[in-house]
Amino acid sequence: MPGKLNRHQLTVLILALMATGIGQSLVFAILAPLGREVQLAELQITSIIAISALIFGLVAPRWGRLSDRVGRRPVIITGLLGYTAGTLVFTTVFQAGLTGVLAGTTLYLVLLAVRGSQSLVMSATNPAATAYAADHSSPEQRTRTMARLGTANSMGTILGPAVSGALATFGLLAPLYFAAGLAFLAALLVWWQLPVTPRSELTRREVAVRLRFTDRRILLLLTTATGLFVGFSGIQQTLGFQLQDKLDLTGIRTAQMTGAALMVSATFTFLIQVTVMQRLKLRPTQFARLGLLSMLFGAAVIAGFQSFAVLAVGMAFLGVGLGLCMPAIAAGASLAVKPEEQGAAAGLVSACPPIGFVSGPIIAGALYQVHPPLAPLFSAAVFFLVLALLVIRDR
Repeated sequence: MPGKLNRHQLTVLILALMATGIGQSLVFAILAPLGREVQLAELQITSIIAISALIFGLVAPRWGRLSDRVGRRPVIITGLLGYTAGTLVFTTVFQAGLTGVLAGTTLYLVLLAVRGSQSLVMSATNPAATAYAADHSSPEQRTRTMARLGTANSMGTILGPAVSGALATFGLLAPLYFAAGLAFLAALLVWWQLPVTPRSELTRREVAVRLRFTDRRILLLLTTATGLFVGFSGIQQTLGFQLQDKLDLTGIRTAQMTGAALMVSATFTFLIQVTVMQRLKLRPTQFARLGLLSMLFGAAVIAGFQSFAVLAVGMAFLGVGLGLCMPAIAAGASLAVKPEEQGAAAGLVSACPPIGFVSGPIIAGALYQVHPPLAPLFSAAVFFLVLALLVIRDR
C-alpha cells in the first residue's frame, strides 16, 4: 500500500470534493424556481436531474476502473474540468431560456443534453478521490478516513446554500457561474498540490477484471446506498416546490429557503461525520440501520410540515441518517475487496447516489402533481423497505 494519507493530501481531496459539493447544492437549491421561471413543468425539472444522474451512475464505475490503470490524479482533474465546462454551458442555456431565445420543448431537450454531457465527465472526480484515500489508509482507519472525506460533500452542501442565497440577489444564474469558477480553481489546486502516486504494478489481466454491482461481497451495501438515495432524492428534488407552494414564496426567496433547508441537513451530516463516525466502532450495516431509522423519521416529519421550523427538524434527521450511512458504506465496500479493486469499488459506491436520483425525483415529482404530501411519504416508504431488507439479509 502507498504511504499514509497525510493532512496535506486529505485537505486537497476535501477542497476538491467541496467544490463539486457546493456546485451541486447550488443547482439543487435554484433548479426548481429557475425551471419555473422558464416555464418548465415540475416533472420536466426533476427529470433533468434524474436522467443526468442515470448517466452519472452508469459512467462512474468506468472512471473508477480507469483510475486503477492511469492513476487517480489525472482522473480527478478531468472530472473537475468537465464540471467547469458543463456548468458554464448549462448556465448559458438557461440564460437563453430567460431571454426567450429558447423555450418549451426545445429548451428542455437542450438542457437535458447539456446536463447529461456534463455528467459523463464530472462523474470522474468522486470515485478517483475515494480510491486515492483508500490507497493511503489502513483497513483499521478506513471508516474514519471515509468519514473525513465525506465531510467534503457535507461542508460543500453547508456552504453552497449560503453562497446561493447571497448570490441569488444578483439573479438566479449568478450562483451557477460561481460554481463553475470554483470547480476550475479546484482542478488547478489538485494539479499543483496533490502528489502523484505510482501506478499499480498489477498485470493487464488483473486490472481488467470488472467488479460488478452484483458482486456478493458488496451487493447489500450498494443496494442500501441506492435505496436511501431513491428516498432522499425524492424529498430533495421536490423541496423547492413544497416551500414555494406552502409558504407562497417568490422564485428568489424559494431558492434561498431551499438552500437553508439543505444547509440544515448538511450541517447535521457534517456533525455526525466528525463526532460519531470518528469514535463509534460498529459494522457498516449497523451504522446503516441507525441511519435509515433516522431518515424514516425525518421523511415523516417533512410530509406534514407547515412551517420552516418543522421542515428543519425533518431535514436534520435526514442529515443524521446520511452522515451515518454513506461513510460506513464506502468503508465497508473498500474493506470487502482486494487492493487492485479499490478504484472499481469506489466507482460503484459513487454510482449509487446518482442511480438513486434516477427514479426518486421522477416518481416524487409525479406524485407531487397528484398530491404534494405523497412525495415525502414515498420516500418514507422507500426508507422502510430498505431498512427491512437490511435487517433480513444482514444476519
